[in-house]
Amino acid sequence: MATLVVLGLGPVLATPSAALAADTRPPGAPKVLAKAAPDECFAGIGQPYPAGPPCATGQAKVNQAYLWGMTRAGKTLFYGTGANVNCLTSGRTLRNTTPAINADWVCEYGESQIAKRNPQLPVTLGDHRTPRLYSYDLRTNRLTEKTDLVRGASTEDLNRLQTTVGIRAAGNHAGVALLGGPALGESINLFAFDTDTGAYLGSRNFPAYGNIRHFVVADDGLYAGVGVGANGGNRGHVLRWTGSKADPFSFVEVANLPAQAADLTVHEGRIFVTTWPGGTEELTVTPSTTPPPASIASVWMSPKLSAGAPGLTPEDATGWQQVWNVSGYEPDAVVARSYGLGGLASYGGYLYWGTMHVPLKASTLHMSIYPPTDEAGIRATVQNTQRAISIHRGKAFGSHRQKVELLYGATELPAYDPEADGGAGAWSVVSNGLTPTYGPAGFGNPYNNYTWKMAVAGGKLFVGTMDWSYLAKELGQATAQELDLSPAIGDAMAVAPQVAAARTGPRVPPAVYGGDLYAFPGPGRPARTVSDSGVGNHLNYGVRNMVVDGATLYLGMANPMNLRTDPNDDVPEGGWELIRLFSAGT
Repeated sequence: MATLVVLGLGPVLATPSAALAADTRPPGAPKVLAKAAPDECFAGIGQPYPAGPPCATGQAKVNQAYLWGMTRAGKTLFYGTGANVNCLTSGRTLRNTTPAINADWVCEYGESQIAKRNPQLPVTLGDHRTPRLYSYDLRTNRLTEKTDLVRGASTEDLNRLQTTVGIRAAGNHAGVALLGGPALGESINLFAFDTDTGAYLGSRNFPAYGNIRHFVVADDGLYAGVGVGANGGNRGHVLRWTGSKADPFSFVEVANLPAQAADLTVHEGRIFVTTWPGGTEELTVTPSTTPPPASIASVWMSPKLSAGAPGLTPEDATGWQQVWNVSGYEPDAVVARSYGLGGLASYGGYLYWGTMHVPLKASTLHMSIYPPTDEAGIRATVQNTQRAISIHRGKAFGSHRQKVELLYGATELPAYDPEADGGAGAWSVVSNGLTPTYGPAGFGNPYNNYTWKMAVAGGKLFVGTMDWSYLAKELGQATAQELDLSPAIGDAMAVAPQVAAARTGPRVPPAVYGGDLYAFPGPGRPARTVSDSGVGNHLNYGVRNMVVDGATLYLGMANPMNLRTDPNDDVPEGGWELIRLFSAGT
């Protein structure tokens, strides 16, 4: 694609981009090691950005929202960020492109200075800012920004960084750390660093792929999951890295998948992959009695890593097996197509995984296919399409002994029958034949919408989620406005998860803001709550990343509250955080 002016914000990058957070918590408590600092001044939607920070006019703004991709190489963390991801997701998925501002965040969309300087940029990406890259030395507790190494390497490197939506994925092997993410368009950009010296090794654009989310090391090989097409929505692959320090960007395809790969892990000598569905924009109505498409969110299993040549090779690309998909849990055919699958981990002889639900995506998708005829029908669709995360585990995949167990979820869920009521259509509660072993969906929190990451540390399985309750009021109103619906429907969207949960389950506790972190203390025991409020900052709406070092976890937090930058008020600050957590203390 053509070079963009994007982010003529050089002075911004010269300001401190991360800071140690003030931390007065007792020893053993989670500790904030680094946090995003304000990087821009904001004077109103559509207005030029004043100089700073510090800001003589306007207010300080922190664009860097997610610690998105992270990997550990020995005693060094390498990670990258994503800016204003809440705005980008809301724009791309829910088509919310009307500028919005409140006390916590602003999304300018097509009114931003970035969009005005780059008219070819879609308005949904008007809040894009250049991501940043860092290393963190765990021995010296020293944070080093790597962004300027990329910016100064060449014009091509600078352009690749500026046109990267965010550093969504990170992995390392054989002395090379790879960090990258989707580019503006239908490709991905990767950036390489020497893990021994910290030196920058270069970058590469991959036009064959449109998204990349995670890496995994398996049997002395590094693998990555990618998607093809815009945001990876067409299909997917698993890539095996065949590179080196001298040639960091060599890969071969070792899996062909009908949907983009999300997360990956190793379990019983194989790689398992969760997937996101293909694009829903052209989804056609499919009766619920027909088999689901192969692109529906699924768990896929590789051939044995030890069979034939060491690790996976291109000959294995067609040998992967779908061992589970969401139609085994979700009875509504349209809602099922809105699911994604997220974090997964091998623990105690089982493979664990969980579901992903973009807020209100199922509602807007359902209304686009089966448009309600009145406000009562709209309310019914909104309430009946809400889903909190479900947690599953299984073993003996691909054999006659395969067993999949629902740990947290629902036995009955609403499903829509378009032929009911004389062809007018109607909702009814349908049993999926499953009984959760431990409890209700969302670990009891109906706003837990992403199973973002799983990791095993200190003998425990940790599960990090996203909780969208803090966004609910504003997101409900914004979505209703874009759909030309009443403010009353916007209010109904905001409370719909609680209403839906109260109808089918036990008493729903009041919403607690902030992403949740849970730990299974053993494979035969229910999960315990480590934190239900953002691990010390309720503006952290999700635990996006977890990297393990023995019994220690390093958490990468997601916090898009870009206007919360005043350290002197009684509200915590926005922007990503890097947090250390000792599993023995949970």
